[in-house]
Amino acid sequence: MLIKREDIKTLVDIIHKSGKTVVCTNGCFDILHAGHVKYLQKTKSFADYSIVLLNSDKSVKSIKGPSRPINNENDRSEILSALRYVDYVVLFDEDSPKNLLDEIKPDVYTKGADYNMETLPEADIMKKNGTRVEFIEFVKGKSTTKIIEKIESK
Repeated sequence: MLIKREDIKTLVDIIHKSGKTVVCTNGCFDILHAGHVKYLQKTKSFADYSIVLLNSDKSVKSIKGPSRPINNENDRSEILSALRYVDYVVLFDEDSPKNLLDEIKPDVYTKGADYNMETLPEADIMKKNGTRVEFIEFVKGKSTTKIIEKIESK
């Protein structure tokens, strides 16, 4: 379910007051593939509720370039919301979800295993708020970039 950014803190507070846990992850999730699904499934395994902090179209363009995203933020959030491993989706405009993570203070944060605590841009926020970080291995050969390259080579 897509939740407005201004409402997510209240929702997380309600979840925490009920004794439940929250895990967050973030990304563009531009062309959803099996690697994304396995990543989101693993993310959900760490807490009662899973929240995807989704880069808005503005944010994706800033990070990936003017030809991205392929799918707009409304379509990407609707697809993510349909997955049983995703409870809530929140859009953000910045290049990094640091401010949003600092605001909502999840119990667990997941990121791809191409990062570690030394290279994780959000590491300072995670340490400050006592958020556990879990790094998830990618599914070999699965990436949006590879899908785009395959389409463009045809």
